[in-house]
Amino acid sequence: MAEEDDERELTEEEQAEIDRKTQRNQKIKLAVLALLLVVLSVGVTLGLLHFLAPDEPAPEGETAEAEPVEPLEPARQQAIYFPLKEKFVINYNVRGRQRFLQTEVNLMLRDNEVVKVLEQHLPRVRNDLIMLFSGQEFEDLQTPEGRELLRQDALRRVQAILEQEMGQPGVEQVLFTSFVMQ
Repeated sequence: MAEEDDERELTEEEQAEIDRKTQRNQKIKLAVLALLLVVLSVGVTLGLLHFLAPDEPAPEGETAEAEPVEPLEPARQQAIYFPLKEKFVINYNVRGRQRFLQTEVNLMLRDNEVVKVLEQHLPRVRNDLIMLFSGQEFEDLQTPEGRELLRQDALRRVQAILEQEMGQPGVEQVLFTSFVMQ
């Protein structure tokens, strides 16, 4: 009799775990879908604005060949990859078992001034990233969507630090060059 109750509780616990995972996956899928819709909306809007914009006629007496057109933006600088030298090792307790995440992170930027600021504030950057990584659910990180959301959150954290310290985001991408879960 007692064994039957234990089996029934076990299946209820398993069902609750499955429900939590399903809800978590649905939330991730909705977030990715919302992001895609926003990007699609912006792309369509920009395309329509470009298509519907009237061509401006040249001023009277001047031709389009009279002056060379200068670029509006300066030439884009080459990418600089700034490695956060030490690997991040985070431990998780998953159903009574110790699990680990080991990752290497590189930052992509285009300005040498940002490198100087990053070197100066590297302890704060590492601290914020460790806090972010350790606050994640281990199961979420096992999905590509979960890793992508973590990468985007890490980018926002680093950009927030640089915005506060130098007035500009400075970093374009956070790249995981190694991502091992055990």
